[in-house]
Amino acid sequence: MRLCRLRPRPAAPRLSSPGGRCQSAGRGNREERRSRAGAGMEDWIYCLFLFCAVFSARVLGFPHGKISPACDSMLPSHGNSVSQTTSAPYRISISSTSFDPGNKITVTLQAIDNSNFKGFLLQARAVRGDGIVGTFQIIDPNTQGILCNQIQNSAMSHTNRNSKQNVTAIWVAPPGTGNVQFRATVVQSLSVFWADVRSQTLVSSSSPVDSTSGRKGCGTQKFCFSSPTGCGLDDPNCYFMSSESLGGDAFKFEMSGFSDGYIAIGFSDDTQMGNDDIYICGKNAIGQIEVQRAFSTGRTIPNILSLGDVQSIMTSFNNGIINCSFITRNPILTQSKAASNLCFIFLAQGPSSVGQIRKHLRTPFITPQKVNISSYEAVGGTSSTPSIIKAHGALMLIAWMTTGSIGMIFARYLKNAIRKSLLGKDIWFQIHLSLMVITVAETITAFILAFVAVMGWASDAEAHAVIGCIVMILSFFQPVIAFFRPSPQSKSRRFIFNWFHALNAFIIKVLAVAVIFLGLQMLDPSPSRWMVKTMGGFVGWEALVYIMLDANAWLKKKGKAKYEDPHRKIKNEMVLFLIYTCGNLAFLIALLVGIGKS
Repeated sequence: MRLCRLRPRPAAPRLSSPGGRCQSAGRGNREERRSRAGAGMEDWIYCLFLFCAVFSARVLGFPHGKISPACDSMLPSHGNSVSQTTSAPYRISISSTSFDPGNKITVTLQAIDNSNFKGFLLQARAVRGDGIVGTFQIIDPNTQGILCNQIQNSAMSHTNRNSKQNVTAIWVAPPGTGNVQFRATVVQSLSVFWADVRSQTLVSSSSPVDSTSGRKGCGTQKFCFSSPTGCGLDDPNCYFMSSESLGGDAFKFEMSGFSDGYIAIGFSDDTQMGNDDIYICGKNAIGQIEVQRAFSTGRTIPNILSLGDVQSIMTSFNNGIINCSFITRNPILTQSKAASNLCFIFLAQGPSSVGQIRKHLRTPFITPQKVNISSYEAVGGTSSTPSIIKAHGALMLIAWMTTGSIGMIFARYLKNAIRKSLLGKDIWFQIHLSLMVITVAETITAFILAFVAVMGWASDAEAHAVIGCIVMILSFFQPVIAFFRPSPQSKSRRFIFNWFHALNAFIIKVLAVAVIFLGLQMLDPSPSRWMVKTMGGFVGWEALVYIMLDANAWLKKKGKAKYEDPHRKIKNEMVLFLIYTCGNLAFLIALLVGIGKS
């Protein structure tokens, strides 16, 4: 190997005598100096070339992707550059969440948020032991297999430094291995790269995820919160979180629960949602489980934050159970957390859409009092609907299942069944008026209770709240319009009023029933959704009675003498009304009991 060093200067020639030989020696010295200068220039050029070669290999990286020396550390040799600490704009997606030996899993490393990358190193590592496992089949021209641990294609890297949006390969599962995570280091530029980008856990059939691991040591080595209290893996309705202090400001959190969207833990100063620090474990846009950090401001969709100092993320989704664990050094961002180590813990679950979490359909589980997440204790919590919300729901049920419905039946079907007067007005009209006034009063009260419960209008209000406001407005104006009812002598205006009054009442009833259905979905936590089904039964029951009352009216109109004995003291309408009222009260009582237990 040629060494980069300057050649030693040769000794000057000896001069034997002055004169001509001196002139000859002078010419010789000049030629020698030119020769030495040429040789020196050659050496300097060679040294510069060698320096550039070493510099480009060390600092400019390996554009050809031959990076076997980085197999263990997974870190590039880019001078003094270090991995970014922000959330990586890349993710690893996998075609399956479980595997058997020999299975082929499609693995894709892709950029998000319009990012790209030039280089990468991708490996599959055992969750236990951290060893490199399996091999890759190369299907993308921008990728190549490399030698790690004396196994060819046990890792994958780039073949060029062109900008890329995604790369894909096939990973072949080896026999005798446990759960696996894919890990990548992704290079965006010479000085910008992200290390330890991870996929969700790929579950081995021979070594399934042990969701009970987080439950070990509860009350003796860590803090645990679950609902039902002390529930285990065999309970599909079990929701669980644990917190383990690792010294300093580091904590290891784990959460698990049944959900098709997400589960989340929140840290709060009170039992009301808002101003809470949140960690979310849920499905992203491509259905993979990932961990997010967020902060809620009021009853709105939480603001997603940078993940910050979060490491050792492990995720899984197995038989509908979402499980996440991670280590974080981020401070908890509640208002009084700096002054106290105590806080309430929320444990919530809900749906998601294209990676965006939606409002949870049931009240989160909340610790019964403030807890210390550094302590060794195990507590349980329940998801109890606030009493003010229960009162809101009960009033809406009574208003539009009973008082409003009965009031409408009196106006439509029982005018001719009761031909007596009270205080100068027909009894049917007095009953109708009283019931509808009560219905409007119940609706207004329920409306106010809802606003008090959420402390104003929520910016993320969903259909239940929007339709409820429409019901409130129409209900308020219905009696106001009725106050200006034309006299019976104004037949044309009275006809128009009657149709408008009836149509508005019908619209209110349809919207009120829709609001009740949406509300019961939020209150009913049971897998069977029996409260929603009971409300469906009530709608069917009411439709059947309306059909029977309409048929009775039609028969009376077509042949009154043959159809009904005029001397009967109890009309058919009254019989049907009494039957309807009994069924109505049965459905109402069942739903009120369900709301009380929610």
